[in-house]
Amino acid sequence: MADVEKKDTVIIGAGPGGYVAAIRASELGQKVTLVEKSDTVGGVCLNVGCVPSKALIQAGHRLEAANHGDPYGITTQPATIDFKKTQDWKQHKVVDRMTGGVNMLLKKHHVDVVNGEAVFLSDTQLRIMPTGEKQFMSTDTGRTFEFNNLIIASGSHPIEIPGFKFEGRVIDSTGGLNLPEIPKEFVVIGGGYVGTELAGAYASLGSHVTIIEGTKSILPNFEKDMVSVVLKKLKKKGVDVITNAMAKSSSQDDNGVAVTYAVDGKETTIKADYCMVTVGRRANTDNLGLEYTKVELDDHGLVKVDNQGRTASEHIFAVGDIVAGPALAHKAFYEAKTAAGAIAGKKVANDYVSVPAVCFADPELATVGYTAAEAKDKNIAVKTAKFPFAGNARAVSLDEPDGFVRFVYTDDDNKNIVGAQVVGPEASTMAGELSLIVNGGMNVEDVALTIHPHPTLNEPIQEAGDIALGFPTHL
Repeated sequence: MADVEKKDTVIIGAGPGGYVAAIRASELGQKVTLVEKSDTVGGVCLNVGCVPSKALIQAGHRLEAANHGDPYGITTQPATIDFKKTQDWKQHKVVDRMTGGVNMLLKKHHVDVVNGEAVFLSDTQLRIMPTGEKQFMSTDTGRTFEFNNLIIASGSHPIEIPGFKFEGRVIDSTGGLNLPEIPKEFVVIGGGYVGTELAGAYASLGSHVTIIEGTKSILPNFEKDMVSVVLKKLKKKGVDVITNAMAKSSSQDDNGVAVTYAVDGKETTIKADYCMVTVGRRANTDNLGLEYTKVELDDHGLVKVDNQGRTASEHIFAVGDIVAGPALAHKAFYEAKTAAGAIAGKKVANDYVSVPAVCFADPELATVGYTAAEAKDKNIAVKTAKFPFAGNARAVSLDEPDGFVRFVYTDDDNKNIVGAQVVGPEASTMAGELSLIVNGGMNVEDVALTIHPHPTLNEPIQEAGDIALGFPTHL
């Protein structure tokens, strides 16, 4: 076995949590080694998740707009799409550009990137093996690191369900982003964030999409009146949404896949070109050798950490999808900076006043802080104020008047805003301001007195503040 190499700070995983931790740790004076098992940096988010999915969604919007110019008096021949060019653009102009930028930043910060799979030998030592060769731990092909501090940012992977093994025409979200053609018939099992986003994208691109959801509604993490706006648009796109349905089995041949599901015990089989399963993700903690450390896992296989991301092993930290909380890239960014700061001795902590959540459905949804129901569960007396996009000039001029902005604020003299929701055009962009409002402890008067430019999509935020004060202007 090769000699033991002394390392200062080691980070496992080069996704949103890992590469941000590496950059911040370097900025704080640490000598950083970043271990990544794949041949690209950026993790799921940049390569096969957040970023490429938004590229396909954008392509779908463009094609849909080109074919539906009637409200503006625009008529054209039916627009067509060369999907190979779309996929090439998504990969080379979007994904490669973003991962290339991360590579440049890591190089600029003198981060040593090592390709391979990491396995703990103890609380202070790590074995790095060529990807796929961890079973040959006794060979001389790997490297052994002895570290002062370490951050685990190993991410997560799609959950596979019985009867739907990921192969051929049964695919996970990665496969859904890299289809060689636009399917005529597309089945999506799971109507959460990813399933709903890609269902909408392919419907815009021309697919007939069927969503099979096990609960009583798609997007169960959002409030019913928000989801109803999305359902209205999905129906307009021709998407079939089947709820309270249990996916039972699949069978496939060279031409397609047959999917069997059951509702109230009654089985139905539908045929499609592809079936994408998006029922959630599982933390990548199984094969790290954590049993050789003091690191503890909870009942869900997530790493137990304190408010700095520190595990039961004093010099090992964990961030991102492998710790409790929503599996969101921006949460991983936040936790990564905290862990790097803690290692550097800074007085930092993860203070989750609220983590904004966004779904890039059509229209988009975003929520931050408490809903009214969640506030009630916390014994917080609240009221709500809602302003519809139908009263917003910019939304109407975009022919996107559906949706609303809502504040949840305390039912007292302070009227502090403890939550906000938005469904409508550019909700994802508006989420940043709403997060600042909630995390900053602002009240409805603060917002109502903040001048918003006209005509913009952000004006409903100010309008909701006016409504909460009892002085609605444009309602």
